[in-house]
Amino acid sequence: MIEASISNISKIFGEDLIFENISFDIKTNERIGLIGPNGSGKTTIIKILYGLENIQKGEFSFRKGTKLGYLDQIPEYEDSVIVLDILEKAFVGTYKIKKAMDDLSMTFGDLDSVKLENALKEYSRLTEIYEQLDGYETETKINKVCSGLKISDLMRTTEFNKLSGGEKTRVTLAKILLEEPSILMLDEPSNHLDLESIEWLENYLKSYKGSVLIVSHDRYFLDNVCKKLVELSTYKAHVYHGNYSYYVIEKERRFLLELKVYLSQQRTIKRMEEQIKRYRIWGVMRDSDKMFKRAKELEHRLSKIERLDKPKYGNDKMKIKNIDTSRSGKRVLEAFHINKSFGELELLNDAHIDLIFQDRLAILGNNGSGKTTLVRMLVEDSNIEESTYKWGSKINVGYLAQEIIFEDDNKSVLDYFMNEHGVNQGVARRELAKALFIRDDVLKKINVLSGGEKSKLKLCSLTFNQTNLLILDEPTNHLDIDSREILEEMLSVFKGTILFISHDRYFIKKIASRIGDIEDKQITYYEGDYDYFRNSKLQRNRNNA
Repeated sequence: MIEASISNISKIFGEDLIFENISFDIKTNERIGLIGPNGSGKTTIIKILYGLENIQKGEFSFRKGTKLGYLDQIPEYEDSVIVLDILEKAFVGTYKIKKAMDDLSMTFGDLDSVKLENALKEYSRLTEIYEQLDGYETETKINKVCSGLKISDLMRTTEFNKLSGGEKTRVTLAKILLEEPSILMLDEPSNHLDLESIEWLENYLKSYKGSVLIVSHDRYFLDNVCKKLVELSTYKAHVYHGNYSYYVIEKERRFLLELKVYLSQQRTIKRMEEQIKRYRIWGVMRDSDKMFKRAKELEHRLSKIERLDKPKYGNDKMKIKNIDTSRSGKRVLEAFHINKSFGELELLNDAHIDLIFQDRLAILGNNGSGKTTLVRMLVEDSNIEESTYKWGSKINVGYLAQEIIFEDDNKSVLDYFMNEHGVNQGVARRELAKALFIRDDVLKKINVLSGGEKSKLKLCSLTFNQTNLLILDEPTNHLDIDSREILEEMLSVFKGTILFISHDRYFIKKIASRIGDIEDKQITYYEGDYDYFRNSKLQRNRNNA
């Protein structure tokens, strides 16, 4: 059954065409991943369906009675509203029925037999509705979602306006999940969630009763949840009936098939053009109208051919060169007795960290466990030698923070790179082109760049230095899938040492050779990749159960 139908829709912002002729369906219980490069209009599609954006052409429709749910922006509430109040808004209709049942039951003792019989019939009717709404499961549902999204009992009694931005997002997401809309639309749902919560959300969505439309760059998430992918390009939506792994294989197969057809047509056109030239030459040499007539006929046939565009496998990607590293010592870092507290909140207690040359160490842990705090401490202490922080020789640190800040964001991209590295315009343009800052792009002011563009600029700058220790805090944030894959390729051939934080499991699986898991204020090390870490931790949890 089709829940929503999108047919040949087009969207223009100002003079810029975002997309046109986009068509696809959302069927009952489908889990659809909406993918494409940054700027391809994925979020715009969801906003159009939810009624927040208009279209210039085309149409879309929903099955009668379809209820939509979309996490767009954090709603505003009065200061007195606590988190539990917001979660219970998902069950307004259920609570009204319950109140009517309670009010009616309180009158039973005051009614005569006739009125009591009528009241009992009404109570039975309300009870049936209440059961259809799963009213007796309301508290269980709230507890289940709160547990999965790490909304503690204390947080439930906290005023919503006192929460952090990430906490507000989780609460709003919880409310939408509890509302159980017919079509649940999620834009980057894994943002603000730790690995444990992401895995919970995956399992929740797999058994969700309605349809789900997800915008995500999280390939692991798309692989585990979605059975259909819609890839947006400017002029078409390409539909793939499978998960992300299927999409990768099928996209290459389609590309090779289209390329084969294109090359065959090109050979046919070339033969026809050469034959037309020969007919003309023969016409001149023999003074033959017959040859000229054949040339005209062949030209007419050639003009009728609908010429195919050369297929393009992917969109433009970052083309960062391999980092030209200087060799550090075998021991990169040994740090003992790491302690960190914020007031009464203790994050790390007597923790330790060790790095050997060419390690690829991923630091994992729940939100608030101290991952970012740890790497900031290491970056700040990289220039000092203390008894607890023993740095190796010839260490040159390159740091990519989660929030990228430039000292003077009024500078153009070109001026920044020239001043930062003391190079001329030609060298700067050559290096910036590798990160797709080309032509007038290099003249953009840094303060107008998107988050992804700022990440690319900073990474491009890092690759120009003789960096041998890369410290990365959520490096795939703001990057589309193509750019993530290029970053992975660059890091896979990087000859130095890498320490990074990430909740992108696909990225972790490709890059990490060791895992450091922050738990109970300590760092537990797993001498293997992500799969080894996950299996080891699951086994340990079973043993402790």
